[in-house]
Amino acid sequence: MRLSATDVYAFQALGFLGTQDLARWVSSEEISESTGVHRPYLVRILAALTAKGVVKSKKGIGGGYALARRPQLISLCEVVRAIDGPVAPLSCISLNWHEHCPEEDRCHARSTIYTRMRDAMLGVLQEFSVQDLVIDAQQGVSYGHCLGHLLKPNA
Repeated sequence: MRLSATDVYAFQALGFLGTQDLARWVSSEEISESTGVHRPYLVRILAALTAKGVVKSKKGIGGGYALARRPQLISLCEVVRAIDGPVAPLSCISLNWHEHCPEEDRCHARSTIYTRMRDAMLGVLQEFSVQDLVIDAQQGVSYGHCLGHLLKPNA
């Protein structure tokens, strides 16, 4: 699993939203200004997070976005799944998007290596929550520098 720019931007936006009162609706403009995430891209990220129940939204005057639950109740696994879909490296071991493989019963790599990779990734992402991102947001940490450190295929 590699983090994408979209993941980094989502983490930055969620950290900021986590610093806000859950009853306060925050406009996409305010989130964009506070996080440095370009507004059109941010709106697409927020739409994906809203569709998966991580964020709630309200249209119209006085509307905006807010976390759907307290930050400590939203796991990073839920966030990554909302943005990227499956966390598993292969569909044949995916818990939520499983696709049958004719070699499933005989494949040693699937039953050992790939399954352990999936479980390790899920374990780490489930161990941490949006509250961990809030800590950085409260300290003024920007994830903008992370974008320069994203791994690229065949790097």
